[in-house]
Formats: sequence, C-alpha cells, structure tokens
Amino acid sequence: MATEQRTEAAAPATAGRGLAGQIEVHSIDYIPESERHGKPWLQSMLWFLGNFQYFTIPIGFVGPSMGLSLGWSILAGVLGIAVGTLFMAFHATQGPVFGLPQMIQSRAQLGYRGVVVALIATLFTYMAFNVADQILLASGLHGAFGWNQGAIAIGTALVAAALAIFGHDWVHRVFRFLLVISFPCYAIISVAILAGHAGGTAPAHPGGFLFAAFMAQFSVAAAYNITYAPYVSDYSRYMPKNTSARGIISAVFFGASGSAVWLIALGAWMATRLGVSDGLVGLRTSGNNVASPLGNITAVLSATALLATMGMNAYGGMLTVLTGIDSFKKIATSRAWRIGTVLVLAAIWYALGQVWSGGTAVSAVLDSLTLMLYLLVPWTALNLVDYFFVRRGHYAITDIFRADGVYGAWGWRGLAAYAIGFAAEIPFMVLPPIAGLSYTGPFPAHVGNDVDYSWLVGLVVSGVVYWAFSRSLNRASEQAAIEASDRELEELAGQ
Repeated sequence: MATEQRTEAAAPATAGRGLAGQIEVHSIDYIPESERHGKPWLQSMLWFLGNFQYFTIPIGFVGPSMGLSLGWSILAGVLGIAVGTLFMAFHATQGPVFGLPQMIQSRAQLGYRGVVVALIATLFTYMAFNVADQILLASGLHGAFGWNQGAIAIGTALVAAALAIFGHDWVHRVFRFLLVISFPCYAIISVAILAGHAGGTAPAHPGGFLFAAFMAQFSVAAAYNITYAPYVSDYSRYMPKNTSARGIISAVFFGASGSAVWLIALGAWMATRLGVSDGLVGLRTSGNNVASPLGNITAVLSATALLATMGMNAYGGMLTVLTGIDSFKKIATSRAWRIGTVLVLAAIWYALGQVWSGGTAVSAVLDSLTLMLYLLVPWTALNLVDYFFVRRGHYAITDIFRADGVYGAWGWRGLAAYAIGFAAEIPFMVLPPIAGLSYTGPFPAHVGNDVDYSWLVGLVVSGVVYWAFSRSLNRASEQAAIEASDRELEELAGQ
C-alpha cells in the first residue's frame, strides 16, 4: 500500500490530549485490526437515531397529501422502509471486511479513477440531505418557536461541521446520548395518540386507496433508507474483521427501520388528524396537547437529532471528496484535509439552502429523495452483486490504493453497468418540478398512471448487467493479488 496513504494508519482513531486531540486521525485510509472496536448492537442505536428525527416525519405526509388514507399511508411506508432498509443493511457487512469507507471500496467495481462517477452521485446525496435538513430546521424552528431562520441556518452549519470534524467516535457518542434522552418523549406522545389524548380530529374526507399515491409513499419511504447505503460502511469500518455478518445486518436493519416506521406513521397521523404541513409544528402541538411543555422539549430534541444527522452527512461528504481527490492526486491522511474539506462543504450547503429556501418542507424532502434514488440505485445494485455474488467478500485491499493494481484505473464493467442501469431508469421516471423543470417518462405517462417505477428498473438492470459482465473476470490473477495484499497487511500489523 502506498506509504503516503498510511502515514497515520498506526495511530488510534483519536490521538493526543485536549480538544484538538479528540479529532479523528483516519479518513479514507485502512483501519488496522488493532484499532477495531464496537459491537453490532451499537449500530442499532446509531441507525435508530439516524431516522429518529424531524426529517423522517414529513415522509409520512406524502401519501395523505395525495389523498391516501391514514391506514394505507402507514402500510405503504412500512413496506417501503422494509425494502429500502434491506439494501442499506447489506452494505454494513462490508465495513468490517474492508476496514475502509464505503465509497473507496467501490474502486473494486469502478476502478481507481472510475469511482469518481459514483462519488459525484454520492456527494450530491450528502449535500442534498443537508440542504433539505437546513430548510426543515430553519422553517420548523421558526414555525414552532419563531426563531430567526437565518441564524438557525448558520448555527446548524457550524455545529454539524464541528461534529464531522471530530469524526467517527464522536458521531457514535452524540447519537447514543440523543437517543437516550429523546426516546421517552416520543414514546409518551405515541402512547397518548393511541389513547386519544394528543388532540386531533378525524377528517371529514379521510381519503382512501389510490394506487399512484400508495406507490409514491412506498417509493419515497424506500428511497429514504436506500439513500443511506453510501454511509453504512463508514460507521462499521472500525468493527473487528470477524464481526458476524448476520449480526450486523440485523442490527442495522432493525435499528434503521424501527425508528423510520414509527415516525412515518406519526407523520401520517399528524397530516390527517392535525392537518399540519410542518412536522416540527405537529410534534410540538401534539406533545403540548398531552402535557405542556412536552411538545416544546420533543421538538427541540428532534431538531437536535436532525442537526447531528447533518454532521453524519458532512462526515460522509468529507470522505467522498477526499476519495475523489486521492483518485487523481495521492494525498496523505491528515486532520488538515479533514477540517478544510468539511468547512468548504458546510459553506456550500449553507449557500444552496439559502437559494432553495423558498420551497416547502414536503417538497424539499420529496425532491431530494427522488433525485438521490435515481443516482444511487444503479450503484447499490452493482456494489452488492459484486460483494455477495461475484467476489464473495474477497478483495485485495492494498490494490484499492493503486491505480495500477488489479482493479485498474477504470473498471469498465462497473461503469457500463451503472450507465446502462441509469439509462434504463429514464423512460420510467417521474421527476418532480425542480427550478421550473419537470419530466415524466413515456411509461408512466401512458401505461403506469404516473407512478415512478424507475428505481426498481435501475436496480434490476444494473445488477444483472454487472453480473453478466463479471463472468469474464480473471479470478485467478485476482486471487494472487488478494494473497499478496493479505501478506502486506499482516506484516503491517506486526510492525
């Protein structure tokens, strides 16, 4: 492995004393076995809180806004979350095996430089999430408490950037703390709703079953957790290599799906029974109907959890940018690169949030999730097919850091599968109006009742095409590279 890539690889995740010493050392480099730590159940807590915040609630608004009843909206949300989380959870197994961030692993499919294609899609995802989060926080806290939206936007950008700078271990700590203190509040409100003590009235026209609305709710729920796919290994890469694959898949699945189903159902109830268009306002109203100031406290905690998730997004964005730079110009792992990259990203998402702030919370969520799904589905399909069916978890780790390694500079199989999968999505897309532009493909316009099936098509096409192209891989030569890589990593561990 290139020595400049490993300059701090032997150091612990955080080193030194004082506040600056708590900043994570590693970024896109390999995590040695001696520094691995953590248990699968900790992943459950991380991903439970990852969805246990304000962004999740407006997802439950989608079905009711299109005339879908409360019951059908909840069912569509449950099914969508189950499907999306399944793909997300399987990515978690890759972290302990590689000891690397999720996107740098994709060099094995797309090539040392070809990975930049997936990096662009992934960086868009991180930034779109933070732009939407910023809009949700600013509008929600302003609507609930009258706070200044501009000050909220600046403050959230700074705090999220700080969490990303301190890195992996601090993200885990903050998420666990916020989960412990926010869980009781949500539980009290939810029990009160079931008991009929949280206010709200049944609408005169409760809606019914509309297939297009059901599929829209299903798709946006599935998209919500599929778009977490580029994150998962970033937070499992510090776990021991012998971590149970079944254990970590289960932990991530039940953590990420449990909170999402809960809050999507809560959002659907708020939309149909309170008639709110802002989840934070609905949370505050329903909570205060139970016992004031429960709603105020829960709203602040939910906003804080969303702020922590923005830090998670910024952390992933930093890893993505550094992977892209490293693919064309080798860089050494350093805190300076981490800090500079995070601050630039924070400035960008803050500026974009100011431009896009005229949209509603629901449109911000729906638009961002739709675009993310189009871009990420072809990648997640080929990545999982490669890991589970082509290479079956066996890789030459050190070659991932070499343009002339066994995976090459440009992985034509992965790039072609991504391009073909994305192209296959286009006739099936229903792109929402963004900046005055919209698009509906010929299939939904004439056959599919305006239902967006594109992500399902992209998932199947990209995965099948990659599997077919991979039949020509020279596994014998790659096995020699894997053995050489294992020896190099063993020698490094013994130093």
